[in-house]
Amino acid sequence: MLGVIIGLVAIVLGASALLRRGGPAAGSSRVSKILTGKPVGVFLVLIGGFMLMSTSFVFVDANSVGHLKRIYAFKELPEGRIIALEGEKGPQAQILGPGFHFIPLVRVLYDFEEWDVVSIPEGYYGQLTALDGAAMPSGMFMAPAISDSEVGDMLKAESFLTKGGLRGPQETVLKPGQYRLNRYLFDLRLDENTNATIIPAGHVGVVKSNVSQPGINCVEEEVSASTASREALTVPLVPRGCVGIWKEPLFPGAYYLNRQAYEVTLVDTRVQTWEYKGGYTKRIIDLSVDQQGNIQQNERSVQERIPDDAADRAVYVKVEGWDIPLELRALVQVDPTNAPVVVGSVGGLGEIENRILTPAIRSIVRNVAGASIRVPDKNADGTPVEPAQFTVRPTRVLDLIENRDALEQTIEQQIKIEGNKAGVNIREIRLGEPAIPPELLVSRLRVQLADQLSTAYERETDAQQKRIETEQARSTADEQPRLVEAQIAVQVANQREQERAALGRAERQYLEELARGQRAQVDVLGQDRVALLQALEKLLTSLERKPELVGLVGKLVPNTVVGGDGAGLAGAAALLGASIGGNQPAQAAGAIRPSGQ
Repeated sequence: MLGVIIGLVAIVLGASALLRRGGPAAGSSRVSKILTGKPVGVFLVLIGGFMLMSTSFVFVDANSVGHLKRIYAFKELPEGRIIALEGEKGPQAQILGPGFHFIPLVRVLYDFEEWDVVSIPEGYYGQLTALDGAAMPSGMFMAPAISDSEVGDMLKAESFLTKGGLRGPQETVLKPGQYRLNRYLFDLRLDENTNATIIPAGHVGVVKSNVSQPGINCVEEEVSASTASREALTVPLVPRGCVGIWKEPLFPGAYYLNRQAYEVTLVDTRVQTWEYKGGYTKRIIDLSVDQQGNIQQNERSVQERIPDDAADRAVYVKVEGWDIPLELRALVQVDPTNAPVVVGSVGGLGEIENRILTPAIRSIVRNVAGASIRVPDKNADGTPVEPAQFTVRPTRVLDLIENRDALEQTIEQQIKIEGNKAGVNIREIRLGEPAIPPELLVSRLRVQLADQLSTAYERETDAQQKRIETEQARSTADEQPRLVEAQIAVQVANQREQERAALGRAERQYLEELARGQRAQVDVLGQDRVALLQALEKLLTSLERKPELVGLVGKLVPNTVVGGDGAGLAGAAALLGASIGGNQPAQAAGAIRPSGQ
């Protein structure tokens, strides 16, 4: 302001100096003469103009928005308004873009402010509140949204205020991008609560709207989860764009919805697994076999805890007077078209699980397990009877194992009906391993174990027999050279036996022939002479083999042979003597005479 005053004074003084026609008055001081000179006037005008010009322009940075707030004006703002449209005092509707702006005395008449350009990051939206505009009609809680093509015009303060923009929260949001806003008119909220609504794959979003769009016929309609049952859940739904729960859900994608205007509930439409398990003590009897083959049994207990991801604890059923924990697994799925009914009736899939289906599942399982069961008839060998025949009888404990399929089918059929009432599809029901009292199973287990042991013993016996045969074959292979030698030896022995038998037979024939010859000789010579000849023959044979015995025989046999009746003996002695005596003739004591002389 001071610069403006100084500039104006300088311009006035310079102009007066330039307009003065005569020279300085007589007797004027030297200073007066200088100030009234034309050069000084020109200088003062230039200085004054420069100072006025310096207050008449502003420069706006490229990433900023210039805002003006008028201080001096003849008009006041209308009552209830805070933004000036026609140069009134106060915040101005006009904003300044980047660059140089010339406005006369802008630095004097206005306060100038720079605000950063609004930048909305990806995945977020800007929530707007208008601080000026027309009053919001009664019953309206938020200004209706406008189309994306009209957002640019809406952000201009002049258009917003002259075309019926409403004061207060705006349903319209700023999507990711950069915007030049009049921050005197719009308040912007951008934080972690203004992120985009993401509907992931396998989910739908059920919208509860707090606002309605103009031009839509909003009529509530009672929608049921199932048309097949009068007991099915029903809820009033409205078309999209109306206040209430929309009949149509949002499918997977990203949506920039104003959280003040819309509440979105995610509903998982994928197949869910509900498990009912744990929460009981399981008793077990273990069977073992010692080295002697005796079966021994030991009892132990295991505490089955409820898993963190389980829907609930195991279901207790009473069968034949026994309380048996029965584990259960259910596969469920919400149809996207039923998601609004589910949300509108109970709030979500979790509420349906806890409030509706879990109690129904427990009740149905107890009723089915404690009632009768329909089982197929079987032949003596265990095969089904053809054509198929069924028998209905009370459920037994062992049916929880042996006829589990029949129980599962019955339970599944009844639970599907309850699920359809709640808008949930029951895909399948599967029973887990029941905690049957071990006393009911131990006898069967002992029989099975005994049968297995019997089979094992038979297999071991067969294995030992095979092992013996294998060892024999291996030993036979190892002793094969000796076996061959033994076989050859046996064959040689057989040949020798045959050879000796042949030699024996020949010898026997020889001896028989010899005996016959000897008997003939005996018949001719007599038995004594034959014996003497044989003895002499053996003696001669011995002397021939051992000549050293000749001298000994010469000493024993006399040179003179006395004749007698035995002519043959005498001749033999003579021959023996001749052989011993050499050239000396034997001296016979007498002539051989016939017997009787």
